[in-house]
Amino acid sequence: MKLWDKGIEINEAIDRFTVGKDRELDLLLAPLDIAGTIAHIIMLESKGLLPKEDLAILLPELRALYAMAVNGDFIIEAEMEDVHSQVEKLLTEKLGEAGKKIHTGRSRNDQVLLDIRLFARQELQKTVLEVKELFDKFVALSKKYAAVPLPGYTHTQIAMPSSFGLWFGAFAESLSDDMILLKAAWDITNQNPLGTGAGYGSSFPLDRDATTTMLGFENLCVNSVYAQSGRGKTEKTIAFALASVAGTLGKFADDACTFMNSNHQFISFPDELTTGSSIMPHKKNPDVLELIRARGNKLGALPNEILLITGNMQSGYHRDYQMIKENFLPAFSELSNCLKLTNIMLKGIRVNENILDDPKYEYLFTVEEVNNLVSNGLPFRDAYKKVGEAVQKGTYTSKNRFVHTHIGSTGNPGNEIIIQKMDNILERFSFSKAEDALKNLTEEK
Repeated sequence: MKLWDKGIEINEAIDRFTVGKDRELDLLLAPLDIAGTIAHIIMLESKGLLPKEDLAILLPELRALYAMAVNGDFIIEAEMEDVHSQVEKLLTEKLGEAGKKIHTGRSRNDQVLLDIRLFARQELQKTVLEVKELFDKFVALSKKYAAVPLPGYTHTQIAMPSSFGLWFGAFAESLSDDMILLKAAWDITNQNPLGTGAGYGSSFPLDRDATTTMLGFENLCVNSVYAQSGRGKTEKTIAFALASVAGTLGKFADDACTFMNSNHQFISFPDELTTGSSIMPHKKNPDVLELIRARGNKLGALPNEILLITGNMQSGYHRDYQMIKENFLPAFSELSNCLKLTNIMLKGIRVNENILDDPKYEYLFTVEEVNNLVSNGLPFRDAYKKVGEAVQKGTYTSKNRFVHTHIGSTGNPGNEIIIQKMDNILERFSFSKAEDALKNLTEEK
């Protein structure tokens, strides 16, 4: 069954090619598609476009289908093109003529737009909560190891003294910036496209404000043409936010891979969090971290993929948009897995508190010596040259001490300020509004 079927049999190869992975991917969208249909038919009835008696029999059936979809019991049959076709078929088989009326005032275009936005909104909420959980872990580790020294590197060369507190705290603050992008993605996503049809509105007197309220959207996608053109742009914006989080995880994973190798031994992990070699009995491989790094890079490519698919399309709907779903919809679970595994690795991480006992880190403190000379009255450039000459002549002796006090430095990572930054962003999300709206629509009355 196809919603556009006019009784003409289509070539089987064309059918397979155009349907693509929609049946599989639409299972992810099924609960949201059904919720959108519930809001739509309630609105239709309020405008006199659907008889009350039809609404009365459609609502309980749709709510039962919603429960099936949430529980994973909803299927899309092989002869069905997508979730929209499957829902209409089931309703028509069960309720007769009433099932044929749910598409009034809609196009598959605005249905897909709505489904994707509702799905993305739901998944963004999960992502935000998982990012916050990981943020809290980084902050806790930053506080715990605030005073434990760690060599700092520039150009992969020994540079200046740092601390584990500063290192862990850096990823916490990075996640707070990622959260700003997630909030921007949430704001762009949380707008209602339902009622824009195929991109040019409808001659029916639809109440788009009503569906906006019922579905818990913050705003309306006002212009019908832009609502359709916003497909791809919305996904790209979300993908940038997901890629930013993935980039933070990837950088931590890369650092951790370096820090745990036998040439550094800054950190270690228990055996159960590492893997072994089929030939070298001594190996403890950071496979989890390497896969987080790789998957982070894969997610980092997603915005560019969407940009390349949509970059040369004129206004209006094009089937090209279908291709975005294949990597976009699974991206949320991909990132979720990386967030969860990073958290597991952090729970098992062990810190070496005696790294600087190794004499190769003697030159970490040259800047501290320069600053000490400046504090005693020597001009900076002269102090720099004096310490540099001592290094060249081999007469430099490390004092192996450093005291940093300014915000964001080794001695003062500024965790409380970073926590406040994160809290300020989080309080601006309207999760409860979206949750309550869907619950009110879909619960059995």
